[in-house]
Amino acid sequence: MYDFDILVIGSGPSGQKAAIAATKLGRRVGVVDRRAMIGGVCINTGTIPSKTLREAVLYLSGLSQRDMYGQSYRLKDDVTMDDLSSRTQHVISRQIDVIRSQLARNRVTVINGTARFTDPHAVTVDDGTHHEAKYTAEKIIIAAGTRPARPDSVAFDDRNVIDSDGVLNLERIPRSMVVVGAGVIGIEYASMFAALGTKVTVVERRTRMLEFVDLEIIEALKYHLRDLSVTFRFGEEVATVEQHQGGAIATLVSGKRIAADTVMYSAGRQGVASELNLDAAGLAGDNRGRIKVDEHYRTDVPHIYAVGDVIGFPALASTSMEQGRMAAYHACDEPVHALMELQPIGIYTIPEISFVGKTEDELTEQQVPFEVGISRYRELARGQITGDAHGMLKLLVAPGDRSLLGVHVFGTGATELVHIGQAVMGCGGSVDYLVDAVFNYPTLAESYKVAALDAVNKMRHIDRLHG
Repeated sequence: MYDFDILVIGSGPSGQKAAIAATKLGRRVGVVDRRAMIGGVCINTGTIPSKTLREAVLYLSGLSQRDMYGQSYRLKDDVTMDDLSSRTQHVISRQIDVIRSQLARNRVTVINGTARFTDPHAVTVDDGTHHEAKYTAEKIIIAAGTRPARPDSVAFDDRNVIDSDGVLNLERIPRSMVVVGAGVIGIEYASMFAALGTKVTVVERRTRMLEFVDLEIIEALKYHLRDLSVTFRFGEEVATVEQHQGGAIATLVSGKRIAADTVMYSAGRQGVASELNLDAAGLAGDNRGRIKVDEHYRTDVPHIYAVGDVIGFPALASTSMEQGRMAAYHACDEPVHALMELQPIGIYTIPEISFVGKTEDELTEQQVPFEVGISRYRELARGQITGDAHGMLKLLVAPGDRSLLGVHVFGTGATELVHIGQAVMGCGGSVDYLVDAVFNYPTLAESYKVAALDAVNKMRHIDRLHG
């Protein structure tokens, strides 16, 4: 007799959804996580804090209103880390309360501590006071998440040299910052601090940032960030970082030296498989601490599943939630649909980026013909009202069946707007639906009709020339 039918290791987005799905299917479920980390990295140090910080930056800096009130407009002249962290901590505590309530309401047993395997059906949990307890389960779902990758050659002090988890612990807003790595997290924080007036330098060893995003959207973001005095050093690597009393000096492989109050490393994230004693369960992680799974999220040991960031790409809270739910259904022998291939990507830079489907580069490489329809926020009444002169929405349309191949949004509300295009694509709709649909006025959603008409008019012009 096992203690639990299903034991979930980790209470982040994937762990929560797995636990609640399993208990709704009538299983006895337990969740293991440290007391201070209920909700996982997502709630405590990752997604929710960074997005809340972004909203606080936008509000207090007055950045989004400067087209209306002038470039010197600020809601508060001297924004402090206390101003930013107070809003962040408020949201975090509320979200933790919500998660605890959901788990309790669904009769999920919460076990506080850190779990390590002792055999394929059992874990020991250290509650942080060197007191260990053993728990057994018929099936186990690993949702342990990740932590920021820290290069061994860098001496992090969480003051002058930090990773993304250390941003919330800064004592003051730095006057200057070097961001090492132009991935999603690095660019999100670079845009936030630039909006606060920090002089930001982004160092990236690749020749461009966010390579999976449409090039035109990236160019728009780069233009906007350069307008906020962000400097980009592409094709460069940081060789060493020297810490000094008043800051740090980053020396690049090319010999350039950049002085800054703070150096933030955004070198990806490392799975925590190595901390789970996987050998005892008959498993092993790869060199990035990730666990291999099949299409049902089963590991090489059939009764053990893994979901969320610990299995690697796409490592998004949104997809992790679905992975957790699907793994729980499969573990409970309940039929479940496969994860939809059409998934939106949201990047919370300032302004936001979101897209679904193919990019222009992908379609060109695959030799798939397409037409482009574009709408710019500055041409919309709602864009004028909100003061967003930079935003744009782009549709990629197949000339043959007029289906949508991709939707790309840059600007205010991008991560919300993209779901309209996702729904049309997911239901097999065409650009004609967007042309004929009535949108509320004035709204940013109206950009779909404007972009659709732009694409249709271009295709009509080609048809006329063909006779």
